[in-house]
Amino acid sequence: MAAGELNTGVLLFLPYRALESRVFAALAEAGFDDFTPAQARVLQRIGPRGTRLTELAEQAQVTKQTAGFLVDQLEKTGYVVRVPDPTDKRARLVCGAEKAWAAKKVADAVVAEVEREWEEHLGKRRMQQLREALTSLREITDPWAQRAPAAVPGGGLQHGPAAAPARRPAPGNG
Repeated sequence: MAAGELNTGVLLFLPYRALESRVFAALAEAGFDDFTPAQARVLQRIGPRGTRLTELAEQAQVTKQTAGFLVDQLEKTGYVVRVPDPTDKRARLVCGAEKAWAAKKVADAVVAEVEREWEEHLGKRRMQQLREALTSLREITDPWAQRAPAAVPGGGLQHGPAAAPARRPAPGNG
């Protein structure tokens, strides 16, 4: 790397941060201004059938106590619900509520718009190459790639900027 060049990590981070900022601005404009980026990072990791708190903590790389605090806040503001785990009645799953699904629609629209802009800037071929390279890198950088659904905005919720849950709760749970 030549002097003055940005390292690859920063080059990956800058577009992500720009995308995330646009998503949060659109969410706030649409009335979803009552959650933080930290809460979103937990929220976007909720799987299609709900996710246990310990798994959310692991994937968000926070302590179980921190994840619990963030989920408590998300539950109070109506983004998540907790339901019994059908595979272990002693455990509970964190599931997305209708409010999270509504926020996800807003976020997904912004992500699609930004990706169109990036494709216009890079060209179709280079955008496809970028996606292919990043997908390949995910194999060695995302420890949850094999067990977690693609996430929000754009893959659970997804592994993306501001996201909403990946599954709709059962009727009466959201």
